[in-house]
Amino acid sequence: MLAITFIYLSNGKGDGHPPVANFSGIPTFFGVCIYSFMCQHSLPSMITPIREKKRVMYILLGDYCLVLSFYALLSFTAVFTFPGSLLEDLYTLNFTQYPVKFVSYFLSLFPVFTLSTNFPIIGVTLRNNLKSLILKEGNVYSFWVDRIFFPILAILPPLILALITKDLEFLTGITGSYAGVGVQYVIPSTLVYYGRRVAKDQLGSEVNIYASPFKHWLWIPVINIWAVACVIFVTINHIITRK
Repeated sequence: MLAITFIYLSNGKGDGHPPVANFSGIPTFFGVCIYSFMCQHSLPSMITPIREKKRVMYILLGDYCLVLSFYALLSFTAVFTFPGSLLEDLYTLNFTQYPVKFVSYFLSLFPVFTLSTNFPIIGVTLRNNLKSLILKEGNVYSFWVDRIFFPILAILPPLILALITKDLEFLTGITGSYAGVGVQYVIPSTLVYYGRRVAKDQLGSEVNIYASPFKHWLWIPVINIWAVACVIFVTINHIITRK
């Protein structure tokens, strides 16, 4: 996608003329920030294989800078290549008219490829979490409850949503704005708070050489205040735009 937009822009075919600033888009910007922060999901798989973790902070900083660079490249090339009124919510759909059919089909189907690989994993994880939440540990349940009811319970809601709506902006707004706030801000800060209490009881005053630079207790309420602000701004945006 970057290569195609670079070619369009270098040949003078860019049709995008974005304004210098659009303050009415700030509420949407909050929702996008929350949703784009999903890059954090890949961080544990990066940290685990590292044997010597003294420089892990620099590695994570470099990783976040790299992610930010790609986000910025995708965003700026998109707004200068495609007119704002025609810019699709699902960015890959902007390349359906590309002359090379293989490339256009591949980019159009790319979300299908990613969902086809991620959905089974997420579905199994959700099924197991629902079983842990509802079923009593140690009890034996029937085949229909264990292997039929809970898998259906996990896959039915997204299947219904996929059938009744195709408004991607609405779906990402809800999942990124509300569920995303809980998953990415509230739950992690709560786990950190109670985890630090347990670590203090078990380790005492021992210094953790791998401690985060954000280890001060004030960062926990700051994160939750930020989460509340994100929810307020995005809710205002939903009300104003009626989406």
